[in-house]
Amino acid sequence: MPSYNAPFEIHVHGQVVLRADVTFEQLQEALKPLWAYAGARSLADGAASAYEEEPGIQYNAKEHVLQMCWTVSGDDDFRQALDDMCMGLNELAEQGASIEVTFYDAEFDEEEEGPEAQSRDDFVMLFVGPTPAAIMQVQRDLLVQDVINMMERHFDASELSGVVTEIDKLFTQRFDSLVSSLELGKFPRGPGGAAGGHGGNGRRPRHLH
Repeated sequence: MPSYNAPFEIHVHGQVVLRADVTFEQLQEALKPLWAYAGARSLADGAASAYEEEPGIQYNAKEHVLQMCWTVSGDDDFRQALDDMCMGLNELAEQGASIEVTFYDAEFDEEEEGPEAQSRDDFVMLFVGPTPAAIMQVQRDLLVQDVINMMERHFDASELSGVVTEIDKLFTQRFDSLVSSLELGKFPRGPGGAAGGHGGNGRRPRHLH
């Protein structure tokens, strides 16, 4: 459980489109790992962020959209809460979505630390969705966007179609392998996984939306 002496400020950020038949009670249960970690007794009680300027955890029932821009104090054990949350949201999601989680080292002071010091900041990208295929589609779209943005510094966009084709081949191979493993009765790792990350080589700016 978090405390005032917690080593991290943890920011959870993302938007998930939910099925139209999802009830608030179902969403509250899926998000229980988050609000319970914060010491709350319900989603309504735990939806507020540690920072007033952040909207926290919001559910637009009309649009069936869950929006998270929420910070909590905690430790590395929060990663288990994130895994549990992903498994719950997989059951409610209408389509694939990404969720960014940033661990800010609460004890690191850039002005006081020496030039060689590094913070324990970390960043993970989580993915949720109703099926592995839906999750892979989000992963593919993000990768294509990142690669194109990087390569457009050196090449015209019209020259990069072959790069996108190769990325699509990689994800097709991954999906085919997943299907084969399911057909053989093997169970792959849970789809609510994490990808990416970085250490303390420069602090990731907090983004408010």
